[in-house]
Amino acid sequence: MDDKTKLLEQLRIDRGEAARSPPDSRRSVPIWVVYLLLLVMVAGLGSAFFLRPRAVSASAAAGTSGVTAAADSGAAPTATALGTTALDASGYVVAQRQATVSAKTTGRVVELRIEDGQRVREGEIIARLDDTNTRAGLLAAKAQLAQAQASLDAAKVAVDDAGPIYDRNQKQRAAGVISAQDFDADKSNFNAVQSDLLVKQRMVEVAQANVEVAQRNEDDMTVRAPYDGVITVKAAQQGEIVSPISAGGGFTRTGIGTIVDMNSLEVEVDVSENFINRVSVNQAVTVRLNAYPDWTIPGSVIAIIPTADRSKATVMVRVGFKQKDPRILPEMGARVSFLNTHT
Repeated sequence: MDDKTKLLEQLRIDRGEAARSPPDSRRSVPIWVVYLLLLVMVAGLGSAFFLRPRAVSASAAAGTSGVTAAADSGAAPTATALGTTALDASGYVVAQRQATVSAKTTGRVVELRIEDGQRVREGEIIARLDDTNTRAGLLAAKAQLAQAQASLDAAKVAVDDAGPIYDRNQKQRAAGVISAQDFDADKSNFNAVQSDLLVKQRMVEVAQANVEVAQRNEDDMTVRAPYDGVITVKAAQQGEIVSPISAGGGFTRTGIGTIVDMNSLEVEVDVSENFINRVSVNQAVTVRLNAYPDWTIPGSVIAIIPTADRSKATVMVRVGFKQKDPRILPEMGARVSFLNTHT
């Protein structure tokens, strides 16, 4: 037992002596210090990444306004092949020639020859309306013309017959063969047939005018394309009633379809009135469509609309394309860079 007690005494730690011993300089650093150092290192790396020098484009500085100047953003104007960018603006592709085609009169569609996306040529038939009534009116007008022409022919025969008789009576009156009373009767008859001939001639002219009107009404039942373009909206269907005046009750249509002239496409942008002095007519621009951001399209300023929108404090500017391409479609979003050089 004594030996065991001695061994236990040797293994016992003297707390007082450990407290009096000097601290060990090699002991471990507290864990919270390590975390703090790591946090400082991460923050430093993040600041170096986000604060590194880089170009600020005018379009990024525009934000929701869509219009700004590169010089105002604190960065140098962007250099392009044509010059430096004086101003950036956003807008949409629009067509200057766009029409909803309809007939001149109310009628039922009996034939429709268009579909969405179809290309049409000027004068091409795109629809036909029911022409039952107009065709009957044309036939009636032609019959009246034939009747008037027949009456005119009869009047001409009467004049041809009365002419020699009147000439002979004139000679007989001069010779004293017939009385003045008989001569006056023959003269009156000759004047009457001549007047009737003039009336019949005017009746023929009226009948011809009626035929022309009836023919126009018949032609109006055929709807043709006013110019070359693309059908963007097919508004009516076969069997429907269309009326250009107003939409009647229910399902009456006002048009057959919408045609867009793709050669008239341009961009309309709203430029802040604070920067409109940097835009001029014929100024060179570059256009980038939102659908094709890497495609740069050259263009120029067509016109500056001479009025401002007080609600947005902007002025509308029309920009034309210098090259046509089937990828350019109406209502596409676009960004326009106005260059310092002029065309």
